Amino acid sequence: MSDPIPAPRGAMARFLAVVERVGNALPHPTTLFLLFALLVIVLSEVATWFGLQAVHPVTGEAVTPVSLMTRDGLHRILANLVTNFTGFAPLGTVLVALLGIGIAESSGLIGTALRLLVLSAPRHLLTAVVVLAGVLSNTASEVGYVLLIPMAALIFEAAGRHPVAGLAAAFAGVSGGYSANLLLGTIDPLLAGLTQEAARILDPTAVVNPACNYWFLFVSTFLVTVVVTVVTERVVEPRLGRYETEAAPAADGAADGAAALAPLSGAERRGRWAATAVLALGVAWLLWGTVPADGFLRDPTTGSLLHSPLMTGIVALIFLFSALMGLAYGIAAGTIRSDAAALKGMAKSMETLGSYLVLVFFAAQFVSFFNWTQLGLILAIKGADVLQATGLGGIPLLLGFVVLAAVINLVMGSASAKWALMAPIFVPMLMLLGYPPEMTQAAYRVGDSVTNVISPMMSYFALIIAFLQRYDGKAGLGTLVATMLPYSVALWISWSLLLLVWLLLELPFGLG
Repeated sequence: MSDPIPAPRGAMARFLAVVERVGNALPHPTTLFLLFALLVIVLSEVATWFGLQAVHPVTGEAVTPVSLMTRDGLHRILANLVTNFTGFAPLGTVLVALLGIGIAESSGLIGTALRLLVLSAPRHLLTAVVVLAGVLSNTASEVGYVLLIPMAALIFEAAGRHPVAGLAAAFAGVSGGYSANLLLGTIDPLLAGLTQEAARILDPTAVVNPACNYWFLFVSTFLVTVVVTVVTERVVEPRLGRYETEAAPAADGAADGAAALAPLSGAERRGRWAATAVLALGVAWLLWGTVPADGFLRDPTTGSLLHSPLMTGIVALIFLFSALMGLAYGIAAGTIRSDAAALKGMAKSMETLGSYLVLVFFAAQFVSFFNWTQLGLILAIKGADVLQATGLGGIPLLLGFVVLAAVINLVMGSASAKWALMAPIFVPMLMLLGYPPEMTQAAYRVGDSVTNVISPMMSYFALIIAFLQRYDGKAGLGTLVATMLPYSVALWISWSLLLLVWLLLELPFGLG
């Protein structure tokens, strides 16, 4: 076994220790939303005492706070408590998308696809393929964390390379590349829904579709793959040194290794071809509906693709493609033998959302209360005035926003929870300065990703430490942070530069 990786010392270690203590001292995100909702109620009354107001830059009308500590406010809260929750934009989109992905995951399609992708890679491209597989795995919830990361360590060890390097590369792809992908996943409609809710504070007709950052995320996939590959092979792996096995990993790890490195069985190959056939038919159907000028997936009035059933139905397409491909795989591979098996997969994906549903209930109340009081609009107008007074242009402003999102990510792990707090303030604020919601969301997604791999608040951080301890029994938080810090710094710099280039060239961030 290689020598333990030295824990970081000095200012960085002290800083991370403070971050860990602050993050651990914070209440659960659900409790935070409850407290923030109560705080908004109190602040709405305080704001009326002080006569806080702002002038709407579009209508020229005075915007004044609405107190919820009144009889009318109480009636409004009681009458809308349920509809605030059921009408919360991200809720339905996530539930529907996960129903389809649940079938694909429970049938074995997603695990087989990741295994095939990694095992078929040429030796000199092994690192890049592991990273790319990690980025792509974000489409399917936690599968990258629980399957790909330990599998990557085993594959690197089998190839005569340091298993911790494989683990680190996969972790950087899965978590550091969280906001990059070639495909749309559940996080895209979730964040777009929050962005739309925030944009409607200023513009009640605003529409933000789930593909609003697609082009930026598509290119980011290759950036993340290249950067993480270079850091792994030029920085992390040389630092780890040579790995010499003195003791076999735990029995469960050996079993996982055998399964991970085994070639596809006959049943898995049949399932793969069946799923590929369904995918081909689905792509042909999409082309049939979009390529002709009068295609049935285009806007029936204008023939446009930007505002069309294709764009508004992206969540439905994620559900249909995932479900049909998962069914095809499962039936051909024998993992789905009845309708009950398929329904069980859908139900299992819903079981993982228990804590999310509780969080969403309180987040929905907070967002609704914030909108009713008009505090978000007033803060956005006042904040926009302050930002204009500083003279900062769009590029320094957005790059500063990336830094802010990255720092907050160190103490609050949930991407949706952070955005639910930040979006109602920053989206309308930057809209008033002329920057569309989609641009602000893209900047947030960069900041939210780059510090994931060093954030103790990231929900899978403890699991990654457990995987690491299979190869270094003395590994702990400092070991993992020391290993992953080069990835965080490299992604922070390179991704910010990509955002800068995107802004300078005025490229579209996504569809619609």
